[in-house]
Amino acid sequence: MTQKFTVLFDLDGTLIDTAPDLMNAHNHVMQKFGYETKSTDEIRNLVGKGAASMIGRSLWNQARKELKKIDDEKIKSKMVDEFIDYYGKNIAVESKLLPGVLEFLKWCKKNNISMAVCTNKTEHLAVDLLKQLNVYDYFEYVAGYNTFDYCKPDPRHLTNVIEIIQGNLKKSIMTIVTNSQEPGEKKDWKENTLFSIYGSFASDNQIADMKNKFEDGIGWGDAKNIVFNDLNDLIKPIRDKYLELESKKSDTEEILQTNAKKVRNHTQSLVKRVKELVGIKKL
Repeated sequence: MTQKFTVLFDLDGTLIDTAPDLMNAHNHVMQKFGYETKSTDEIRNLVGKGAASMIGRSLWNQARKELKKIDDEKIKSKMVDEFIDYYGKNIAVESKLLPGVLEFLKWCKKNNISMAVCTNKTEHLAVDLLKQLNVYDYFEYVAGYNTFDYCKPDPRHLTNVIEIIQGNLKKSIMTIVTNSQEPGEKKDWKENTLFSIYGSFASDNQIADMKNKFEDGIGWGDAKNIVFNDLNDLIKPIRDKYLELESKKSDTEEILQTNAKKVRNHTQSLVKRVKELVGIKKL
């Protein structure tokens, strides 16, 4: 049996040099709200002398650190919204794949190696960036910091992604597109694809419970896990019966042939009788 390999990638500074666009978004917000801007070099000095591969993530975290210095929560919230909005609209202006990345992605695909991205960037921004740089289709799954109720350095951020890409049903559900709302934010279930799918098979009690969870701000990752688990429980008896029959192919074939013979004997005499009644005779 051939072993299937899986490679998980970080995004900022590993696959893509995102530092310039993150820096531009950071300075746009600071300037708009009357705070001091910084150069990329200044940010690098603030975050220490880490390896180049860490710069993208450090800039993202540094932007958050800068905002934490602001006491007014309303202003801070507006600045965060402005940062995400501006960065989302300018996410791939200067960002580019790091040297050798595209060649390695092509090599992995050629050798049937599964690939996924596990990043602390917001999921929809990560997906959009990969699409704009034309490499999204190389990956079987993309998990952001808001995909689950936990993110790196929590190991579940990585292990859950591995579990997802190894199971077709779970992978299909976990790749349903959702918006950028974080855990704790109230979510609209009325026009939500994930909720619509759940409502097509769940019981009335399960649907009511899911509505409450949406209104209470369930994380998208947790909501998708509920959909998978309940759907998996629903189809389990059918799957188990199929697997049982699959393991007894010879017995199943014998039963089918025996019953086919019984039906054939019955239908032959019935067809003969019908032909006689309607006057059909052999030529």
